Amino acid sequence: MLVTPLVSFFEVVLSRSQKTAKGLIGESYTGIVASDRYSAYNWIALDQRQVCWAHLKRDLTAMTERMGVSHEIGKALLRRQRRLFRWWHQLKNNTLSREQFIRQVTQLRQGFKTTLEEAASLPIDPHEKSPLAKTVRTCRRLLKVEPALWTFVAIGNVEPTNNAAERALRPAVIWRKTSFGAQAQRGSQFVARLLTVTASLKAQGRDMLDFLAHACLAARTGKEPPSLIPQDQR
Repeated sequence: MLVTPLVSFFEVVLSRSQKTAKGLIGESYTGIVASDRYSAYNWIALDQRQVCWAHLKRDLTAMTERMGVSHEIGKALLRRQRRLFRWWHQLKNNTLSREQFIRQVTQLRQGFKTTLEEAASLPIDPHEKSPLAKTVRTCRRLLKVEPALWTFVAIGNVEPTNNAAERALRPAVIWRKTSFGAQAQRGSQFVARLLTVTASLKAQGRDMLDFLAHACLAARTGKEPPSLIPQDQR
C-alpha cells in the first residue's frame, strides 16, 4: 500500500517483492519515500528515503534487553533516539526553531553513527547466533541506510516514522485476520479498491456512505462517478 496526505492506495499481491514495490511507487518517482528497512526498498536512493524510527526504536529496545555489550550499545543508541524525539516534538510545537533543531541533531547524529560503527566493528563469526551477533548485524545493516535516518531533519514535510501508513493499514490487517482473505483475483481487486476508497475518504474527512452511494448510482445511470481527489486539489 501507499499512503499520501490525501489518498491511500491498496493492492493485494502474492509477494512483497522489490518488483511489487517498484510497480507501486514507480521507478521514476522523485519524492521522498518513508518506509521500514525491508529489502524491497533498497533500490530507492538513500536521499529519497526516510527510514522509520518507530521500527528502529523496537530494534534498539531489543538490544537493551540483551546482556553485556549488547545492552550497553542499545542503551547508548536508545538514549540518543529519545533525545532526538524530544527535540522533534519541540520543533512540532514551535518551541524549537528548525535551525536550532538541525544544529542540535548534527552532533547527535555523529554520536549515533560512531556508536553504530564501533558496534559494527566487533568481531563475530559469520554463522554466530549469539545475542551480541544479532546486535552487531543490526548495527551493520543500519550503517548501510544511515543517511536515510535523517532526511526528516532537513526536509520540513517529512515525518520520522511511517505511522500514517501503519494506521491506514490496520483495518486491512484486521479484515484479513477475521475473513481469511479473498479466494480469487476479482475478490482481491474488490478488497483493494474498497480499502483505497475508505482509507482515502477517512483521511479527507469525507462521508464514506455518501461517496459509495453516489458511486453506485453513477454506475447504474451512466453518470460520472465521484472522485477520490478533493475538488480543491484537482
